[in-house]
Formats: sequence, C-alpha cells, structure tokens
Amino acid sequence: MKPLVEYLARALVRHPEQVSVEEERYGERVVLRLHVADDDKGRVIGREGRVANAIRSLLHVAATRAGVRATLDID
Repeated sequence: MKPLVEYLARALVRHPEQVSVEEERYGERVVLRLHVADDDKGRVIGREGRVANAIRSLLHVAATRAGVRATLDID
C-alpha cells in the first residue's frame, strides 16, 4: 500500500523528490502519513479534497485486498 500512495503522489506533484510516505501498523490497522512539499499540498488535496478522497478510495481497495484497514494522513 505504501508504494501505491507514493506512486500516486509522485505523479501529482511538481517536486516528486520531496514525497515520502511513512507506514505505521497497529495490528490490522495501517496508518500512512504522506509528506509533500508545502507548495504541492494543494495538488495532492485537490479542489474540495477530491484528489485526496480518490487516493483514499484506491487505498481502501488495496487495504481490503490485504485484509487490513488503512487511513491516509496528508502532512
């Protein structure tokens, strides 16, 4: 799931070298923290959060296939 979020974020931002994803596991729960450059946050979040919600939807599908619950935090 981490590579998926990293791939999607790098495709969206202007500074892909500053994209990083941290993964923390708590049993069957996974928390992914996406870090991007300050001027790229708007691109990752999108208008009214549409891009962020789309990334979260894809993450939900990947997590369901892996048998875990996943959340995405954007920093």
